[in-house]
Amino acid sequence: MSDKRDELRHFVVTPLQTNCYAWVSAEECLVVDPGGSGAAVAGHLGDVRVTCVAATHGHGDHVGGAAALCRATGAPFAIHAADSELARHAGEMSEVGRSYDENAPEAGRLLAEGDVIEVGTATFTVMETPGHTPGGIVLVGGGSAEGVAFVGDTLFPGSHGRTDLSGGDERAILSSLRRMAAEIAPETMLLCGHGPETSMAVELARNPFLR
Repeated sequence: MSDKRDELRHFVVTPLQTNCYAWVSAEECLVVDPGGSGAAVAGHLGDVRVTCVAATHGHGDHVGGAAALCRATGAPFAIHAADSELARHAGEMSEVGRSYDENAPEAGRLLAEGDVIEVGTATFTVMETPGHTPGGIVLVGGGSAEGVAFVGDTLFPGSHGRTDLSGGDERAILSSLRRMAAEIAPETMLLCGHGPETSMAVELARNPFLR
């Protein structure tokens, strides 16, 4: 990267159109939510050093490509402890009758509230946001990633992630959304697990679940 600015790369994977993101900073890279096609994603990142592969939660459509990506890059897999076992079954048939590329690898790093993932000149701080799953997290950018947050399936434009699957908790996700509204700056770009991005300002104005 000749201009040394950070770069966001975006891949859409799995039949559920999962957003897999790669944040590149100072020739290092954090990959978030590799739900599938891990080897192909790695092929698009050959010009940088992948230092961490992280999941916002443990559902198969967000971790099914993690094993192949980690094998190809040598990067550790990071996930919240409460979802690590869920991720280990990504390649098996789920309760909704879907399976993904393969089970996630054993976590090289178990994430918890306040942990910081460093990549180049960027940082991403873990905010625990249970509700969609018990171990759901948001990664809030700092440093050269200020103004960006990876929100997984906790929040979608005008809505929030489903809570009717095993481990889902409607009361918990509403609490998580209220916390996000209070603690994430309005100008922050929110990168969701599926579909388009949004901003906290837009969601504060239009999302009924944040009020």
